[in-house]
Amino acid sequence: MQKIYPENFEVKIGFDRIREMLHNKCLSTMGSEWVDEMHFQEEVENIQNQLGEVDEFCRIIREFDNFPATHFFDLRSALQKIKTEGRFLETTELFDLKRSLESVRAIVFFFNKQDDEVFPLLKKKTTAVQIFPYIYDRIDSILNKFGKIRDNASPELAQIRKDIISRQSSMSKRLHAILKQAQKDGLVDDEATISIRDGRAVIPVSASNKRKLQGIVYDESATGKTSYVEPNEIVEMNNEIRELEYAERREIVKILTDFSNDIRPYLDELFYSYDFLGEIDFIRAKAMLAVEFDAIKPDVQNRPVVDWYQAIHPLLQKTLKKENRKIVPLNIRLTEEKHILLISGPNAGGKSVCLKTVGLLQYMLQCGLLIPISEGSKTGIFSRLFIDIGDEQSMENDLSTYSSHLMNMKHFVKFSDEKTLILIDEFGTGTEPMLGGAIAEAILDQLNQLRTFGVITTHYTNLKHFASSAEGIENGAMLYDSQHMNPLFQLEIGKPGSSFAFEIARKIGLPEDILEKATEKVGKKHIDFDRNLRQINRDKRYWESKRKKIRQVEKILDEMAANYESELQETKKLRKEVLAKAKEDADRLLSGVNKKIENTIQEIRDAQAERERTKKAREELDDLKKLVKHKSDSDDKFIQQKIDKLRQREDKRNKRRPKDEKKPIPKEKLEERVELKPGDKVQIKGQNTVGDLIELNDKNAVVAFGQLITTLPRKQVERISNNEAKKLEKGKRTGNSSLTQNFSQRRLTFKPEIDIRGQRVEEAISKIQEFIDEAIMFEVAQLRILHGKGHGILKSTIRDYLRSEPMVRSYKDEHVDFGGAGITVVNLAL
Repeated sequence: MQKIYPENFEVKIGFDRIREMLHNKCLSTMGSEWVDEMHFQEEVENIQNQLGEVDEFCRIIREFDNFPATHFFDLRSALQKIKTEGRFLETTELFDLKRSLESVRAIVFFFNKQDDEVFPLLKKKTTAVQIFPYIYDRIDSILNKFGKIRDNASPELAQIRKDIISRQSSMSKRLHAILKQAQKDGLVDDEATISIRDGRAVIPVSASNKRKLQGIVYDESATGKTSYVEPNEIVEMNNEIRELEYAERREIVKILTDFSNDIRPYLDELFYSYDFLGEIDFIRAKAMLAVEFDAIKPDVQNRPVVDWYQAIHPLLQKTLKKENRKIVPLNIRLTEEKHILLISGPNAGGKSVCLKTVGLLQYMLQCGLLIPISEGSKTGIFSRLFIDIGDEQSMENDLSTYSSHLMNMKHFVKFSDEKTLILIDEFGTGTEPMLGGAIAEAILDQLNQLRTFGVITTHYTNLKHFASSAEGIENGAMLYDSQHMNPLFQLEIGKPGSSFAFEIARKIGLPEDILEKATEKVGKKHIDFDRNLRQINRDKRYWESKRKKIRQVEKILDEMAANYESELQETKKLRKEVLAKAKEDADRLLSGVNKKIENTIQEIRDAQAERERTKKAREELDDLKKLVKHKSDSDDKFIQQKIDKLRQREDKRNKRRPKDEKKPIPKEKLEERVELKPGDKVQIKGQNTVGDLIELNDKNAVVAFGQLITTLPRKQVERISNNEAKKLEKGKRTGNSSLTQNFSQRRLTFKPEIDIRGQRVEEAISKIQEFIDEAIMFEVAQLRILHGKGHGILKSTIRDYLRSEPMVRSYKDEHVDFGGAGITVVNLAL
């Protein structure tokens, strides 16, 4: 029995576009395979588990920037290959194996660092994943960071490569000697240089002299004036080098075969790791799609129900957003009591969009995808989804449009039950209205008795009447602005909608006499029914707006009453506190006055009212007041003097500071800056940026500026003393650092394109490394490297380096119209 009907269900609701968007968001073929296998399911536990995983990953996307999402290489076919004894992984496959397993390890470590309650479902997936430290170490002993076989991968390989270099050096010297002698003998032009033809080093000789230079002619120029000759002495040397190269290849194959033999017992665990990597890629793609759609994890219940608020058709929203238009959200409800919704209304009013929104979101949900609805919505699970949308006529099967609809209805009635969701557009159309309406009413009655859930759109009046009286069916209307004759795209449940056929015809200018004749043919009763529907809609909107205003006023009054009550209670509380404090202060004051009076009386008694003694006491009090005032004034004056002195010192220091900075550097300081060694404090010439020298060679220097490590030409770096470094760092702390100014200036002048044509490989790689460092620092995501086509050696070396650079997400040839294979476009993982 089919759970989805018909076969092109996904196309009809737009899910094929959702699947395509998921494919585009996957990082690997492994994730894309999971997308292809995604299907409609009805097991509630599985659906809730998958929705929970996607919801957890949405949090990772929103809150974490360090989730490892690079090097999702699919090595399953390569691992399948080495199941056969004697087969081995190629060098590139070995390099991809290492980097992809590093991604697996990084993902496992990421989840292990989190608490169990943070990402419980995703963390549970990592419990059975192995991280293979032995394999990492073995690959590191074989490959360098660029993915090339190390010279010391085995003692035999080291000796072979040493011999190759020695032979190549001897051959080069001898070849140049022959070239100079040939130039001296007049056989070769003075400007001629060594060339490479078919991998052989040759000398360009004029065609007339090619027999005078003993050797083998490998090639000629297009004009035939120049021949490329390999001298006989060099032939034997080249043959020896070729034999060594064959020996090198045999040794590399032996190394790779030994490694493949070592990991063959772990192939099952490795396959499981790649299944895990593909599933993580799939979950990540679903989460990115959910973030793009602003989708949520809804409340999923183990029963058929649709109770959605602010539901949005994600594909329609994406289209309208490009046109700067807003989508109108949908509120819809299907329950056991009201399980069929019959939607009516004008053409182009949004009925079909409403139906497709229900179909697409329900299908997405039961495929394990989050859906764009509001919090508080409830979603249920259906066992079957049936849909009838569009013209299904078939010339091969002799089916008309109406016949195809009837075939669908036959299937619906036969296989529907209380766990089925049906979606029917333009129910009953395609034949004579009276007969079509009668058949549609009978089918609707049968579906209602089967307790089937459904959303059905129609224009038939008899179906609207039937829905009004039948239990389990509810009318719905797509609202229409009759004043401006524009659809509102809002669904209102509880009443049928008018088709506005005569109004729309009148708006587009159909003659009035035709409309009058149409009215006579339809009958006044039918026209009155449609008119009454519009009047009810208009009156209902009017009274709903009034009720909304009344509710707003009541809410304001309730809030004001609550505020007044709160303020009154606060005032009463404050009044009690003030009175209590005043009483306490009064009691304390009265107690002090009484005590003072008693003391005064006692003093008068003791002094026997002697006036001289009273006068003397008053004089002592006045003196004390003057002393206090004088002391205060002198302290203020002393503090002000101190402040003035501090200001004078600061002014003098500021005046001296510029002179100190412009003092000439002594000769011994200049000599000290020339001699560089790792660990020195250095600065970029012409700048005040202080860094630590990490590595040094004849041409480049690796310098750490705080957390930023970069490679600079050696001539741009100079050594400084520790005292100078401290001064510059102090100037940086006071806001005088030139690093920020230089950073902003370099960011403005930075160009995301570099031209390394004609440069040697070492020089080109160094410049590209510096170029990528600056791009990462300035957050430039896409770069262009102009290397030319030539023999492809420079391009191949550059791409080997890009493949080993962890911050490079991808690279490719430029479009043919903009340079093709002569330019590499690099995308950084920022």
